[in-house]
Amino acid sequence: MEQYEVTIAGFGGQGIMTAGQLLAYSAMNEDKKVIWLPSYGPEMRGGTAYCTIVISDKRIGSPIIKTPTGICVFNRPSFDKFESAVKPGGLLIVNSSLINVSSKRTDIDQLLIPANKIAMETGNPKVANIVVIGAFIGATGFLKLETVEETLKKKLGHKNALLEINQKVIKIGYDFAKKNLVKAKKVSA
Repeated sequence: MEQYEVTIAGFGGQGIMTAGQLLAYSAMNEDKKVIWLPSYGPEMRGGTAYCTIVISDKRIGSPIIKTPTGICVFNRPSFDKFESAVKPGGLLIVNSSLINVSSKRTDIDQLLIPANKIAMETGNPKVANIVVIGAFIGATGFLKLETVEETLKKKLGHKNALLEINQKVIKIGYDFAKKNLVKAKKVSA
């Protein structure tokens, strides 16, 4: 991997920034160069929120990314805004619990994951963001699952109940991606 850019988008209050920070800290724990750039809508909770994370083995030239390699969308307004921005050959992860459409694009990998449903089934509706991060790691492989689990431990280690559920759902998301990722159609020249 030379450089990977990912945008995570949804409503304020869905853990968008926390998910982005988890990726950023995990990448730093693998000695990668990282930029985490948050963006909030007019309201903190309920408004649109997104962050972009740039992860690289080399020095990063700019934090501004117009066509990220990957995008994770948590709600329909975010899908509508960002779906077309995924770089050809990139990845779109859609929270299918809240978004009832999929991309018509055939030049990107796509994963529809019922993140809210999985979170509810595991007992904590607030961990849908961690389900998606697990799926993202499973679909891309650009960070090690073990590194992300260790980062969770460092951030939540004193909160045993939270750590346990987060570790459970990150693995569920990871395994879901390994089984359900829809790869881009190969176009012959």
